[in-house]
Amino acid sequence: MGFADLSIAEIAADYSTPVEKVLSICDELGIAYKNQKTRLALEDAKAIITQILSEKDSDRH
Repeated sequence: MGFADLSIAEIAADYSTPVEKVLSICDELGIAYKNQKTRLALEDAKAIITQILSEKDSDRH
C-alpha cells in the first residue's frame, strides 16, 4: 500500500470541503486517522476524494 502524502486537511483544502466533512467520510469508510494532519494511504485518499466528488456531483443535480 503506497502513501499519497496527503493529509486530511490538505484534501479538505484542495476540494473546498470542511475538514469535519472529510473526517466524517473517513468514519463512514472505516479509514483510521488520529487527526486532520494524518497522512493517508493512497487507496484511502482516492476513496475519500471519490466520495467528495460524487457528493459534489449529486449536489449539482
